Amino acid sequence: MAKPSKSIAQSYQSAKARYADMGVDTDAAMAALTKIPISLHCWQGDDVGGFENTGEGLSGGIAVTGNYPGKARTPDELRADLDQALALIPGKHRLNLHAFYGEFGGKKVDRDQIEAKHFKGWIDWAKANGMGMDFNPTCFSHPKADDGFTLSHSKKAIRDFWIEHCIRSREIGAAIGKALGSATVTNIWIPDGYKDTPADRLAPRQRLADSLDKVFAKPLSPKHNLDAVECKLFGIGSESYVVGSHEFYMGYAIKNQKLLCLDAGHFHPTEGIADKISSVLMYVPEILLHVSRGVRWDSDHVVILDDALQSIATELVRNNLYKRTHIGLDFFDASINRIAAWTIGTRNTLRALLIALLEPAALRDSEKSGDLTSRLALMEEVKGLPWGAVWDAYCESQNVPAGTDWLAEVKKYEAAVLSNR
Repeated sequence: MAKPSKSIAQSYQSAKARYADMGVDTDAAMAALTKIPISLHCWQGDDVGGFENTGEGLSGGIAVTGNYPGKARTPDELRADLDQALALIPGKHRLNLHAFYGEFGGKKVDRDQIEAKHFKGWIDWAKANGMGMDFNPTCFSHPKADDGFTLSHSKKAIRDFWIEHCIRSREIGAAIGKALGSATVTNIWIPDGYKDTPADRLAPRQRLADSLDKVFAKPLSPKHNLDAVECKLFGIGSESYVVGSHEFYMGYAIKNQKLLCLDAGHFHPTEGIADKISSVLMYVPEILLHVSRGVRWDSDHVVILDDALQSIATELVRNNLYKRTHIGLDFFDASINRIAAWTIGTRNTLRALLIALLEPAALRDSEKSGDLTSRLALMEEVKGLPWGAVWDAYCESQNVPAGTDWLAEVKKYEAAVLSNR
């Protein structure tokens, strides 16, 4: 990496003084940010392809657009690409892995037969990098999900297949968490639903609840595995009805004290998830966030530093809710360099958290005292504070490029590695 910049150091000292005038300790804010890991999603690196090599195309309402050259074709290539992205992102982070990214040695291993041994390469890689990992059963892109139903399927044999897959995924998650000394969040999302209006909305949800009860029947140590369930409003092919709605999973998570996953793209376009965070955390122990950007609903664009992202970060910080929140990314853009997509999205998420950590306490104090005029004035004033100088200094303190200097590293990697694929 380039040597520290004198101009960045000077700008930081000026920003530090400006924030100090507002009662904010910028050094403390940066120290707090180092303790917030982001879980990078493996599926950005290969367009949600996985390594089963079954020839099965994407299904379950998932679509990836673009054909930018250089996508990862093997686990080693994907890990190398992740290494490059992580080298450009400040802080210590995690990997979020889907079940069909196992390494099966060229053999046909169906999803109800997967074991921890199929993820040894990932565990070894994460251990070498000092990282934790998260995990997901893959309940899509499979012949037994072709009709759009899995855990809520009307046929018991199909349900039993997916129940076993999810049971094994939990056990793999626990094995990963134990091996890495950091609890794995194992998150269940299913695509189940109808394209057109159903005659019976209740029965599939009853079957889903029963299937989940079977999946979670075996207690696992929370030191090794944390269970999460993820809701959705609608999907491609399930526009009229989704079995695992927000209301269904919120009720299930509260009743069974599971983590509820809130995905930024899984609600109505006019809804934001920031306002849901404090409500949900009153009733469940922890939550999982999937940070995404739905340009047209759940389109999973690369995360940018927009109002929606800043609202999420601010909500997490103001009441220390980030300490009960597991933050992961969930987007896939094949129209741009995939390493750049990881880097841009993760750095923006961290930037939003830093801005929130730099918020003056005076803002909340004015609200507590009933001075709503000062609250509004302060909310607008903080938008112009020099957080960018603090961000650049934070990047340098973590030995990663500041500004857009990281882009040159991506271009070098593209020329040396990606262009040869």
